[in-house]
Amino acid sequence: MKVYNLSCHLDHHFEGWFASEADALSQQETGLLTCPVCDSKEIVRLPSAPRIAKHSKQELVPVNQASHQSGDLRTANGQSMVLTGSEHAHLQAQVQATVMKAMRELINKTEDVGHDFAEEARKIHYQEAPERSIRGHATVDETAELREEGIEVVSLPVFPALKDTLQ
Repeated sequence: MKVYNLSCHLDHHFEGWFASEADALSQQETGLLTCPVCDSKEIVRLPSAPRIAKHSKQELVPVNQASHQSGDLRTANGQSMVLTGSEHAHLQAQVQATVMKAMRELINKTEDVGHDFAEEARKIHYQEAPERSIRGHATVDETAELREEGIEVVSLPVFPALKDTLQ
């Protein structure tokens, strides 16, 4: 089993598990290898090395002391900080994982009504259907009309990885 660190052109990082290197290359060449977040087929393999666990603290460096090539971070108290190097990549991966987990929970706790979303939302609002949490597809115009009627609607992107069951 080969495990590769992968990234798409939008810098979404993820792992790919393959039977062999040939299998990984074959999937990439045939377009089967896609980003689980944005569905991009522009995938690159990132350098990786065995990890040796060690105890270290993530270092936050004040902005005025840090390189401008790192990722800017603002703390809860409003102080600007910069994460350097691997800390930035680690934080980015944690945020991505948290968003994916929250989206999976949302999907598990709602009923998919597909393209009947606007109609079903109205039925629930006007008590013509049982009250429940739903999700589905609506156009920008349908969403605006629902809001004008006082129906609360939240528009969220559904990442490709969440459309199918993941193993």
